[in-house]
Amino acid sequence: MSVNKAKTESGFSIVELIVTMFIMLAIMGLVMTLYARSLSTKTRESARTDALTAAQAALNVMSREVANSGYGVITNGLMNDSNRDLVHFVSNHVNTNSDLLQPGENVTYFFEPGAQSILRHDANGIVNPDGTTSPQTSIIINRISSVQFRYFDYTGASPLPNPIGGSDTPTANTGRVRITLTVNMENLINQVQNDRVRLTSEVALRNSRYMLRNY
Repeated sequence: MSVNKAKTESGFSIVELIVTMFIMLAIMGLVMTLYARSLSTKTRESARTDALTAAQAALNVMSREVANSGYGVITNGLMNDSNRDLVHFVSNHVNTNSDLLQPGENVTYFFEPGAQSILRHDANGIVNPDGTTSPQTSIIINRISSVQFRYFDYTGASPLPNPIGGSDTPTANTGRVRITLTVNMENLINQVQNDRVRLTSEVALRNSRYMLRNY
């Protein structure tokens, strides 16, 4: 009687234990993979949101200033050294100094590749105790991969013919500036590689000859 009971209550075999162990390891591996993918997605979306927020704020700052260029001067305010990589403009917003010596009246926005930043250079950014001014350069946004400026010409009530969709340099007829910011996202495991965020702002130069004719 005791012999039969011993046979009935025998435990798992070594093969059964090994199979069970492999099944548990497979389940744990699947759970860890799903968790890592979820964490990677959360990290990517958080970084994307931060990049979008910072880029949009930088675009708003630049767009507001560029749109006001040309006040008190006979041109649209865009200077000849403006190009694809920088925009240099004057805006006599104080309207009391024809020499444009007040802060904010002679500004350049440009991209600094080494610092991955957009810088704002104000030729008269600091007012000294004696009333004179000194230049000031500040960072608008960092962790930017590139910035591009495109210039669109207008005349009368219609844009000038331009089959290439803008120019890398402005003219006296430029009435609109397109600003494009690009942020290359960090590559993450289990996510799309070489992902990027790109924002564009179309800035109408409200004091350009074209815009003044349409008021």
